[in-house]
Amino acid sequence: MAATVVDRLRLDEGRIHAMAEGLESVAAHPDPLGGVTSGWTRPNGLRISQVVVPLGVVAVIYENRPNVTADAGGLCLKSGNAALLRGSSAAIASNQAIAQCLRDGLSKAGLPEDCVLLVEDTSRESAVELMRLRGLVDCLIPRGGTDLIETVLEHATVPFVIDGDGNCHVYVDAAADLDMALAITVNAKAQRPSVCNSAESLLVHAKVAEEFLPRARAALEAKGVELVGDERTRQILDGLAEASEADFATEFLDLKMSLAVVDDLQGAIDHITRFGSGHTEAIITADLKAAERFAREVDAAAVMVNASTRFTDGEQFGFGAEIGISTQKLHARGPMGLKQLTTLKYVVHGDGQTRT
Repeated sequence: MAATVVDRLRLDEGRIHAMAEGLESVAAHPDPLGGVTSGWTRPNGLRISQVVVPLGVVAVIYENRPNVTADAGGLCLKSGNAALLRGSSAAIASNQAIAQCLRDGLSKAGLPEDCVLLVEDTSRESAVELMRLRGLVDCLIPRGGTDLIETVLEHATVPFVIDGDGNCHVYVDAAADLDMALAITVNAKAQRPSVCNSAESLLVHAKVAEEFLPRARAALEAKGVELVGDERTRQILDGLAEASEADFATEFLDLKMSLAVVDDLQGAIDHITRFGSGHTEAIITADLKAAERFAREVDAAAVMVNASTRFTDGEQFGFGAEIGISTQKLHARGPMGLKQLTTLKYVVHGDGQTRT
């Protein structure tokens, strides 16, 4: 089993404490339900309002990360939804223990234990069956690799929100503070490489490439990162392995990173447009106009300006926890917290009006 998979499965004291803190943080958030987001009165006297309501039954299929059991259960409960959880075989014992803790807590609080349900059959057939529970499941959130996402796209008949790949980039602009750029690059890649918001590619403006790339190579290789680069990068860094098209398109989820030199900001944007997955992209620059253009033109759920890609996270955004990070545009995009687990309905008050 790969070290990055073991890292995702690991539940040490710190991660267990973090799960508990996440649940407490979610509990402390305001109730998201029942609020009126807008209201108006029509000429005929009808009073129309939009009210926040739960989605219903939220199913989550996830791989290897047992903390999702706690996060999803807590977020669904707080937002008035039932959670139908289906984890992977590698994490089944951990998921069972965590789900039982949640159910025991629900029982002690006088709430139905079945607000949180764990599917203990981890076969592919059970996952496909869950994806087809139209009329029973209101929203499916798959959290996993390419195989899981392709299975959802092929088989799902229920509405779903894709928690997709994180092929994230850090772009070091000509106007970057190179000390800042180095610290952010190392953090984005090496702080926890097994998660979707870690950076997989480093793009460097040609004007600073000869100065920055040797520093980046030394710092990243000191963290155990394997580097591959395009031709222009390899002209600067002797002995560097060649990066293929597949490398630039790959979410490594490991201590590996692809490097490329670009002529300008447009070159960085073009590269990201071609290879990015719509998750998180970062620019390091002191040029406000470059930062504004990057933020405006890069199509991603989150754009970081002078900050690590690792901050695209529900807890870091102040949501308490997240049930996933959506890389699609409907109905949610980016980290999904309590608000993203609700929808709206119209409530119309009248005084006997009839339509002519």
